Formats: sequence, C-alpha cells, structure tokens
Amino acid sequence: MASELCQAISVAKLERHKNLFLNYRNLNHFPIELLKDEGLQYLERLYMKRNSLTTLPENLAQKLPNLVELYLHSNNIVFVPEAIGSLVKLQSLDLSDNALEILCPDIGRLKSLRHLRLTNNRLKYLPPEIGMLKELQTLDLSTNHLVSLPEKLCLCHSLQYLTVDRNLLCSVPRHLCQLASLNELSMAGNCLASLPLDLGRSRELQYVYVDNNIQLKGLPSYLYNKVIGCSGCGSPVPVHETKLLSFTSGELTVHLPAEVKAIGSLADSVLPLQELALRSLHAAFCTLLKDIRCTSSISLPKSLLELLQCPLGHCHRCSQSMFTIVYPKLFPLRETPMAGLHQGRTAVSFVAYCCSTQCLQTFDLLS
Repeated sequence: MASELCQAISVAKLERHKNLFLNYRNLNHFPIELLKDEGLQYLERLYMKRNSLTTLPENLAQKLPNLVELYLHSNNIVFVPEAIGSLVKLQSLDLSDNALEILCPDIGRLKSLRHLRLTNNRLKYLPPEIGMLKELQTLDLSTNHLVSLPEKLCLCHSLQYLTVDRNLLCSVPRHLCQLASLNELSMAGNCLASLPLDLGRSRELQYVYVDNNIQLKGLPSYLYNKVIGCSGCGSPVPVHETKLLSFTSGELTVHLPAEVKAIGSLADSVLPLQELALRSLHAAFCTLLKDIRCTSSISLPKSLLELLQCPLGHCHRCSQSMFTIVYPKLFPLRETPMAGLHQGRTAVSFVAYCCSTQCLQTFDLLS
C-alpha cells in the first residue's frame, strides 16, 4: 500500500496533475511525500476521504499553495491548524464526518471559500470570524452540538444555502434575516421554540425546513406561500418554566422570541414611549444615512444602538420597523389551504406580527 501511495504521488508530481485521489488509503498521517520538494505546486484538488487522519500539517498551504478544493470527509480530524487560513485560493472545504470540537478563527481568512461542509462533527459553537467569508455560498453544519449561531453570520452576504439540522439550537439570531442571498434554510431536528419575526421577508428565501422542532408552534406569516417543512412541529410537550414571552389564542400558546419586550392587543390606545422614540430615530437616520450601521458614533446605550441597526422585525402589514412591542395575530395552518400538504402531521400556526392595532385589524393572511 505504501509503495502504491508513493507511486501515485510521484506520478502526480512528474505529470503536474491538478487532481490527486488518495481516498480509502487507510492513512493515519498526512503523507510526507505530499510535502516534499516543489512537485505539487500545480495541484488544485486533493481528495483524502475515508482515511484515519487526525490533523493537518502546518505547512500545507506552503507546499500546496494552489489548492482550490480539499475533501477530508470521513477521517478522525480533531482540530485544524491555524495555517489553514493561508490557503487563500481554497473554494471548497469538506470536513464532514470527523471529530472536530473547535473551528479555529483562522477559517475567516479563507477569502475565496464558497462551500464549507462540517456535517457530523462535535462542534458546540462557531467563531464569529466565519462572518468574514464574503464569498461563502454553502454552509452545512448538520449533526453537531451547536446551541447557537453567531450573529456575525449575517455578514456572509453571498450565502445561499444554510443547513443546521440535528443540532441543539433553541433560537435563531434575528440578524440572519439580513442574509439577502439566502435561498434555502434548514433547521430540522433542533430545540426551536420561536423564529425571528422577519424570517421569510426576503423574496430570495424560498425554502425553509424546521421539521421536528416539537416546541415550535408559530411560523412568521412571511413564510406563507413558500416551501415549508414543519412536520412534527407543535407536538404536545410538557410545559416548563420559560423566559420567552407567549400569547394565547384559544387553547394554543405560541412562544415569541426573547427580544420581544411587550405584546400589544386591540385594547391598546397608544404605543409605549420607548417604541415611539426608536421608530422616530430609525426613520430619521434612514432618511439621512444610506446605511443605518453608520450610527455607531451616536451616543446611545449599546442595546438601543443595536436595535436601531437591526430592528426586532418589520410589520407584516405595512413594513414599519418594530423595536420593543408587537401585535401578533394567529392563523392556524389547519384553517389555511396549506393544511392538505401536511395532512395533520403538524400543529403549527402562522403568526402575523403587526406594528399597531390598525395593522392588526386589517391584516388578512388569506386575502
């Protein structure tokens, strides 16, 4: 086997191959033959799937500077060295089915990276530096131990496909609604009880899968008429003490994101002063500044400044920005034409989040 490996690498060096296949070689260590001399300067794609590698060499980028695709699926890799960030031409990285517990911040230095697959590892969190991957289009994080996603992920402006199935997510950052290119979002098999109010507001987002989140009973009405997977959601579960706000319609209690400070009703005669002030500030800054994020120099508490830059949500009726209070309106899925698509496999409802009693009264999901 060793002689066959050396021969394969020697031929690749001699003939200046762009692709090298070292799958199923029972490798415990990265072959030193790959890192000798300068013969593999032309290599662009390296396949090392289904081996027994535990780490990568520190000088990988130095010896293979033109790598565009690196496939390390099904190894035993525990950590990735900081030197990975020096693979400046890398566009596709597959580390699925390994033993990763930590993703080094240097992953953010891969400025050309378009596809990152980390399925079936042991990751508990992602470094915020992942938001530096401006060219990233596909991110697959299925079957890990993630309890949250970094807010900085919203800076991956090219992201089109985000998969976080079978993790431990209890909530989703509202900042992810700013991903203007996102077309498909899959978060099946987590612990979600609520979703961001603006989820689905982007026309680009057409596919959302949240199946088997049994505590999830409310979907933002923006998702109506989009492709939704929600089978197994809204299943009966024991009621535990929770800090999440909820509102009840009939016998159904729907949890709202923790950022919601108050729930309005038709009996309200006026909005809270803080809400009115934030809406006025936001409107003024949007008029004066093209980018509301330019308000960082304004003397405001950090929490309020963040709200100005990324509102709690936008009214599902008139698109008014909302910051502390929402007026929810429930539309049980079983009472919509979409009921037949799910055949009773889910008990969720669509929830419209409105900015005022007027919008609450006039919003109609089915019109």
